Amino acid sequence: MQNLLDPAILFFVFGVFVGLIRSNLEIPPAISKFLSLYLLMAIGLKGGFAMAATGLTYATAAALGAAVLMAFLVPTLGYALLKNRVSRFDAAAVAASYGSVSAVTFVAGTQYLKSIGVDFGGHMMVALVIMESPAIIMAVLLASAARHAVAQQGGAAVAGGATQYAAAGVPPLGKILHESFTDGAHLLLLGSLAIGFLSGSAGEAMMKPFSGDLFKGMLAFFLLDMGLMVARNFQQARKAPLVLIGYASLGPVAHASIALGLAWLLGLGLGDTVMLMILSASASYIVVPAVLRYAIPEANPALYFGLSLGITFPINILIGIPLYTFMAQQVMG
Repeated sequence: MQNLLDPAILFFVFGVFVGLIRSNLEIPPAISKFLSLYLLMAIGLKGGFAMAATGLTYATAAALGAAVLMAFLVPTLGYALLKNRVSRFDAAAVAASYGSVSAVTFVAGTQYLKSIGVDFGGHMMVALVIMESPAIIMAVLLASAARHAVAQQGGAAVAGGATQYAAAGVPPLGKILHESFTDGAHLLLLGSLAIGFLSGSAGEAMMKPFSGDLFKGMLAFFLLDMGLMVARNFQQARKAPLVLIGYASLGPVAHASIALGLAWLLGLGLGDTVMLMILSASASYIVVPAVLRYAIPEANPALYFGLSLGITFPINILIGIPLYTFMAQQVMG
């Protein structure tokens, strides 16, 4: 209940409501992009400042190792579950999206933990950064696996009555990876993290008005925009096959549960455990979907974008974050 009464979350709910009643309220694209870039820069700086203060420890190495493992494990399991139930290309695209992360869900999680007094390590911002790359690699690998399977079946896969031909107009692997790793949002987060680490406590004091005082208000404004986007994508998500709707609704809890078990085995702290669960439960709707247009052009963007933004994102924001925190508290003590 405390999470639902947070002003930023209430602005998200308000945005969904406004979108569903088809109001003409909208956030100009340029402002929306600025808010996204601001949040990435701010969380990168915060992570860098925290890393400079704590340094490299066992907890850091264990948490980052667990994050990388989850980034490979989630899309592998997702593809194995979905490949025989929907088009292999759609299965690969959805699995890759869910192997990646949502920076906004992560930010909402940090604010929730702050509000209930649970600390976590700054290295979890590093986990946010490094979990993007394995998902991108998995997108390319799963696309190759899908095309190989389709080729063995005669060169075509039938999904929903439509025939999709494999490998048509797919750019070279090198170009896909270059587009992935030079993505502006990805680099901004990584660069901000490095700058925060190098500048340390002195930089933190100088940047506090930017990355500290303004943060909550900017997050509320951005979540208002996200609420409007969720409302616009909700209809696309509702048209998805039932198995994908179920995966988008229940998969995050399953992924978070796996992350919880891994954190327990590694002996991570409560805050790091919750953040690992949130990262594992989230799905990308910015970086990886942009890559998927190049890597898996045979897949339907309305599915992997609509599911992650129309179903999984609001579930995580409204219910998931408090649920994962409760689960971690019960297991980790």
